[in-house]
Amino acid sequence: MENHKEKILVVDDEASIRRILETRLSMIGYDVVTAADGEEAIDTFHHAIPDLVVLDVMMPKLDGYGVCQELRKESDVPIIMLTALGDVADRITGLELGADDYVVKPFSPKELEARIRSVLRRVSKNGNSGIPSSGVISVHTLKIDTNKRQVYKGDERIRLTGMEFSLLELLVSRSGEAFSRSDILQEVWGYTPERHVDTRVVDVHISRLRAKLEEDPSNPELILTARGTGYLFQRIVEPGEMP
Repeated sequence: MENHKEKILVVDDEASIRRILETRLSMIGYDVVTAADGEEAIDTFHHAIPDLVVLDVMMPKLDGYGVCQELRKESDVPIIMLTALGDVADRITGLELGADDYVVKPFSPKELEARIRSVLRRVSKNGNSGIPSSGVISVHTLKIDTNKRQVYKGDERIRLTGMEFSLLELLVSRSGEAFSRSDILQEVWGYTPERHVDTRVVDVHISRLRAKLEEDPSNPELILTARGTGYLFQRIVEPGEMP
């Protein structure tokens, strides 16, 4: 049987960037499709059904933010934003709209390739040592199924992106243990400690998780802030265990 090639949609209005990325990503084993503007991106997404989207922010017809919003209405596909914007707040906007990561232009193709590998690896099914053999964790009204990578709040399924689920899975697998933002970036996004990156990537994802999972996101009871450290999931007490 032929191995399944992961498909990547590259969206950028600069033809040179599309050509470079299509060539390089194809050479390392990906199936690549491209789009030159936001409207074409959405059409191509529906026809190609990619495993990951590389999405430029500044584009004609519909910018990357608009594309990200549209895709998130229907899909949890991993999205990596390409941004040339100098203001960090503008970069964070993409994350708040549901992107999984971002790379700043001008970028090294090798760096983008590493980001793609990391995100695809993390959103695929993987195990954590602190997860019970059933793969299912229940806490309060939440049921977290790490085998199916699904979360239910009562009877309602809560849609999480792949990276949101990976972050939740990390915190839950070692509940009660505080993680620094740098530790989370390394564990979930695959950033090495030497690589300088805005740690608000973590803050934005935590905020998104709280908005989806907490009864009162402004006063969280599940995903807690560890003052001066980072974040932790409230300690999960097993049946028969003393709290």
